[in-house]
Amino acid sequence: MSTLSDLAHAQGLLTDNDVEWLHRLAGDGQLLADLASADIVVWLQTDDGSFVAVAHARPSGAATLFYRDIVGERVRPQWRTQVQGAFDSAEIVDSSSPDWFEETPTRVRAVPIVNERHGGDRQTTVIGVVTRHTNLGEARTPSRQQITFDECANDIFRMIADGSFPDPAAPTSPRRGAPRASDGLIRIDVDGITTFASPNALSAFNRMGFDDELEGESLAEVTTRLVPPSRQVDESLPVVVTGRAPWRTDIEARGVTVSLRAIPLKDHGTRIGAILLCRDVSELRHQEQELITKDATIREIHHRVKNNLQTVASLLRIQARRTHSDEAREALTQAMRRVDSIAVVHDTLAQGLTQKVDFDEVFHRVLKLVAEVASAPNTRARTQSTGRFGVLPSEYATPLALALTEVVTNAVEHGLAGQEGMVTIDAARTEENLRVTVRDTGSGLPEGRIGQGLGTQIIRTLIQGELSGSIEWRGSEGEGTEVVIDIPLRWLTK
Repeated sequence: MSTLSDLAHAQGLLTDNDVEWLHRLAGDGQLLADLASADIVVWLQTDDGSFVAVAHARPSGAATLFYRDIVGERVRPQWRTQVQGAFDSAEIVDSSSPDWFEETPTRVRAVPIVNERHGGDRQTTVIGVVTRHTNLGEARTPSRQQITFDECANDIFRMIADGSFPDPAAPTSPRRGAPRASDGLIRIDVDGITTFASPNALSAFNRMGFDDELEGESLAEVTTRLVPPSRQVDESLPVVVTGRAPWRTDIEARGVTVSLRAIPLKDHGTRIGAILLCRDVSELRHQEQELITKDATIREIHHRVKNNLQTVASLLRIQARRTHSDEAREALTQAMRRVDSIAVVHDTLAQGLTQKVDFDEVFHRVLKLVAEVASAPNTRARTQSTGRFGVLPSEYATPLALALTEVVTNAVEHGLAGQEGMVTIDAARTEENLRVTVRDTGSGLPEGRIGQGLGTQIIRTLIQGELSGSIEWRGSEGEGTEVVIDIPLRWLTK
């Protein structure tokens, strides 16, 4: 629908309210096409007085007239007078005789699109025109279902023309899984009594345990009998099954879930009944439940891994306190810090349903942990983080967090050993690269020390092996150290 928004705003003829109204109507274009068994086109007037198609829906159960999408095309001469007449008169204009389109006889109906929230008189509230193009070449004796569908379409066209459709009270919920006319249609009168139920609609209710005919029955009473008393139901269910509000809800019985959408029908503002679209969404809800279960399982796994890692860190801490060897105590303390860093990542993953991590949050906690553990009694280290890492896949969050833990730890323990100083971590992210620069104001790099030690080997393995990045140490003795890490984002965003 970008054409609709772009054209409307470019011409400056419609308000944002009008554009929203057209979006809602175009969203129900498929419903109108299926009910009318015809192509549905939405036209918008341009600043030169012509009309341009901004939306097009083809019928699911009938042959389309337009094999190519006509969105963006100007109105054809044979429809221009009819479309202009509906726009100017604010009344529905039907073709007086069959219109021939590419050797196919058609019938065209032009309906003014009235926005009741626009304000002004009736003429000024017309914001566009919707046309119905019916293929007469395949005309045959209509079934009762086709007649009912056609009546429902005509009711909605009248509501479009008097500004009561689309209903502003209808929620703009995602249309994935929403019932369509072909899935099942029930028509009820103003008292909620079923006057028509399509075979698919009846089958959906049969699967929930209703083994009678729906016609002549109160739909509210039928659903009350179907839903077990012990089951908690959506508060909107009574309003939907009586057709009093344009909402959606689900009914669940005998392991079957049926989605319902109500479309209240009005005649000049007076409610005359409703259409209810229904669809068996049992499989869809089952898949959604499986995804929720899997997400919960993944979160629980991360939570348990985090707890186990913290237990390991605690054991290392206890062992470090009891050892009498300074070298062993240092090794155990470093191992404890590395385990804690990994636990921070898993703790973050356990809090959400996504497998992507806001690494700025992770690194804030890691940095605080490193500063507290790494500083010796005679070392006063301050840390500062600038820039943003952004969101990273979880499989890259752990090696990056561990690598940065080692780099910052080295800066505090070795660069600032026995003195006061600052460690700055700057993250710069572009579309192609993530660069992390760690600087300290310490004593700098002694000759021949780069690339030695277990910590440096861990850093190289993580950055170069796990993240396919590069790392470079810069600086000289007495002038501090700068470590630059470059990671290609194509690896992070796979």
